[in-house]
Amino acid sequence: MNEEETSQAVLGMLGLAVAGDVPGAATALQEIGMAGDTNRMFGVCCALAEAGRHVLHQLYGDQAPRPGTSDMFVLQELVPGATDQDPPKAFALRFLTAWANGDRATCMALYDAALEASDEEYVSSVAALLADVAGLCRLALKQKRA
Repeated sequence: MNEEETSQAVLGMLGLAVAGDVPGAATALQEIGMAGDTNRMFGVCCALAEAGRHVLHQLYGDQAPRPGTSDMFVLQELVPGATDQDPPKAFALRFLTAWANGDRATCMALYDAALEASDEEYVSSVAALLADVAGLCRLALKQKRA
């Protein structure tokens, strides 16, 4: 799978996830993962996070952090330490927040940490990122319809 094919596959996968087709999105993620290497999968995570960043800016409008300022998105847990028990969820939230704030070094460190975890945790981390971004997309679509 070349870069263009991967890009199209990621868009298709996100579309399936937004539509609620969990088995289809999981199959697409598996196909993308098997056709790429760790560098390509980092790009997949970045593409998903970029979609999430775009949606966050749509959702927050004028209240969204503006590039070139000290404004930034922050991660606030309603139950402190809740993500400590769910490393894939923590990865997804932290990766998306870091990407939305332009912190590419943190994104790379988070991805490297996910890679060093078990295979199951790594896959679950990427899947959690997909699920979170799809959830943001569904929220934006719901607000747009209202």
